[in-house]
Amino acid sequence: MTDTRRRVKLYALNADRQWDDRGTGHVSSAYVDRLKGISLLVRAESDGSLLLESKIQPDTAYQKQQDTLIVWSEGDNFDLALSFQEKAGCDEIWEKICQVQGKDPSVEITQDIVEESEDERFDDMSDSAPPIELPSCELSRLEDISELISNCLSSPMRKEKLAAAIESEGYIRKLLNLFHMCEDLENYEGLHHLYDIFKNIFLLNKNALFEVMFSDDVIFDVVGCLEYDPSCITRKKHREYLKQQAKFREAIPIRNTELLSKIHQTFRVQYIQDVVLPTPSVFEDNMLGTLNSFIFFNKVEIVSLVQEDEKFLTELFAMLTDVNTLDSKRRDLVLFLKEFCNYSQNLQPQAKETFYKTLTNLGILAALEITLAMDDQKTKTASIDILTYIVEYSPSFVREYTLQQSNNTHEDQILLNIVIEQMICDTDPELGGAVQLMGVLRILLDPENMLAQVNKSEKTDFLNFFYKHSVQILIDFLCSAPLLENTAHGEPQKEDYQTVQLLGLILELLSFCVEHHTYHIKNCILNKDLLRRILVLMKSTHKFLVLCALRFMRKLIALKDEFYNRYIIKGNLFAPVVDAFVRNNGRYNLLDSAIIEMFEFIKLEDIKTLCSHVVENYGKSLDDIGYVQTFKTLKSRYDQHQDKLKDRDRNTLESICFSVPSILRNSRYRRDQRQLDEEEEMWFNEEDDFDDNETMVTSNTSDILSKKLDTDLDSIGKIIEKNTDTNGPKINNNSSQKATVLNNNANSGTALALPTTNTENKSALFKRSLVDYEGGDSDEEEEESGEVTKRARLS
Repeated sequence: MTDTRRRVKLYALNADRQWDDRGTGHVSSAYVDRLKGISLLVRAESDGSLLLESKIQPDTAYQKQQDTLIVWSEGDNFDLALSFQEKAGCDEIWEKICQVQGKDPSVEITQDIVEESEDERFDDMSDSAPPIELPSCELSRLEDISELISNCLSSPMRKEKLAAAIESEGYIRKLLNLFHMCEDLENYEGLHHLYDIFKNIFLLNKNALFEVMFSDDVIFDVVGCLEYDPSCITRKKHREYLKQQAKFREAIPIRNTELLSKIHQTFRVQYIQDVVLPTPSVFEDNMLGTLNSFIFFNKVEIVSLVQEDEKFLTELFAMLTDVNTLDSKRRDLVLFLKEFCNYSQNLQPQAKETFYKTLTNLGILAALEITLAMDDQKTKTASIDILTYIVEYSPSFVREYTLQQSNNTHEDQILLNIVIEQMICDTDPELGGAVQLMGVLRILLDPENMLAQVNKSEKTDFLNFFYKHSVQILIDFLCSAPLLENTAHGEPQKEDYQTVQLLGLILELLSFCVEHHTYHIKNCILNKDLLRRILVLMKSTHKFLVLCALRFMRKLIALKDEFYNRYIIKGNLFAPVVDAFVRNNGRYNLLDSAIIEMFEFIKLEDIKTLCSHVVENYGKSLDDIGYVQTFKTLKSRYDQHQDKLKDRDRNTLESICFSVPSILRNSRYRRDQRQLDEEEEMWFNEEDDFDDNETMVTSNTSDILSKKLDTDLDSIGKIIEKNTDTNGPKINNNSSQKATVLNNNANSGTALALPTTNTENKSALFKRSLVDYEGGDSDEEEEESGEVTKRARLS
């Protein structure tokens, strides 16, 4: 498997008409019993697995292109291609295919391509029809030639035969000789016919003709023919541009002549496709597929040739990072790398990954740290393009490189911080570079494309790094310079377009962080009081900046985080929003809709803390808004919530009332007073030989009961004060009184006393304190008031 002649890349055309790389391997031809015929076999170079097993069908049209490419259709909508490393290997397989089909190996295509359609079934030309005879290549016959080629475009079979005739007779070079004659004679009629002829030859879509037209000695004459568009009054000067203005710059001398020729050819063909040829119509859109494939394979080959030349790339990066390199030379090197990365977009995923790993290993990110900070605008723009290519394909490459800088690089020289600095310092009035760099930062900070591996989490490591080393620069530098300077006097000070556009970019990036980095960004917002400063921009005359500030607050509210809610309430941060809403005065615009939507979200999500705050503080300003029901519904929600709170307090009160000791209950909700519980029996069984003014003696049981009474009295004190009659007794929680001494003497300083033999006073007291029922219980005995001769002792 070491024979490089048979080394190939297998491609398949996908639904988007792009070539997918199916792998690299070695091709062979052999008889396969299962398929009953000679077949093409491609085995993978890595593991020997079978990548392709395709029987050489006798009626399949195989096409040989560029000496190293064989293309054919496998079924109706499945095109395959084998790209050989060497021409000799391609010739061997081509001869085998032609041998099976009985064709001459000198042909470029083995079969005539016939599309299955109703029109073709009745086509008057069959396979046995003679080839097309081209008119003699003379000035007088140019109109006939143009008409013949134009008529053949409607039939695929005629196109095939016409292309074969043009190729076999060397007709292109003959036509170009006529072009020189017409130009010398200023024969514009003939030049207009030649324009139509060559435009239609391109629509024949044949690689063999492209090979002739794009050769070094012919291509400028072809471009010259396409300058004389009959629909244009003046001639287009494409040749002058390609020869004089589009000068090829060799950043480093390219010693590989094949590579150099491919680069020149690809640029010119790309120019022909993009600029010279007229924009194809709807019916011609798919008629240049072979031209697209020609450019595609050229670019793939250029990237492969450059990538394989390790000496060339090593020298390039060494010169790029050398401090002694002139700025003009460094600009050429960066522009070369930009084109190199642009061509790499044609690579398939596996090859593209290898490509970017090669650049990373050679130090492209370290080089970008230098070139991004250069004053030369072309160098900086190209560097941003290169970084964008890398980040869009694999942000992990950049994250990994950045994490490696954490311990051995000063913060000012970290790539991520350089990107932030260049974003804020963009001198372009339209901030084109800043917009592009903001997109780069968003990709790098997006947790959705961060990898979680077995031993480490890229998300955790990178976000910790960013919020430790970089976010303070974004918050302090970006916001402290333009944002905090703008808000120093309570309203934006700088209102020029570039400043407000930059503020909009910053707010967009911070809003993205709020949405995706809830934990890390929260500390920054709360510690820096960032929302208050941002909401100052609600007074800006630029509505898009006002909306950016509002969007930032909307992201915070959408999280429904109570930390943010309390921060908004404590800072009264709805005030700038309501002021902007009132100033808008009901105008039907985006600002009006955005503010209403935010309050609608608070209502629908039933964020009670924010709802109460808005209604209590801004209800008067919003009550008159009647063209939407949002604020009325918000007020209704608030009232419902308050009613629920009152019901809950009432239920709590009743619950407390039922939970107090039996001595504090109204007679309606307690046992008959004549039925003594265990505590009372113990109480009255104690010795009662104490004097009236003698201090009460406590025991373990009395301590327990007194503590329970103290706790119950303290818990219901304030509630009873609100619910008792104005003339009723009140609980006095004066700390100077002894909690253990409770006296029912009317003349004493204690407002609430324990019941003694004076049942009348006891009953009247509790009827008026907790539940004031008129009349009391019918079975309760009334006793005459008298002097208490003995003081009861708690037991």
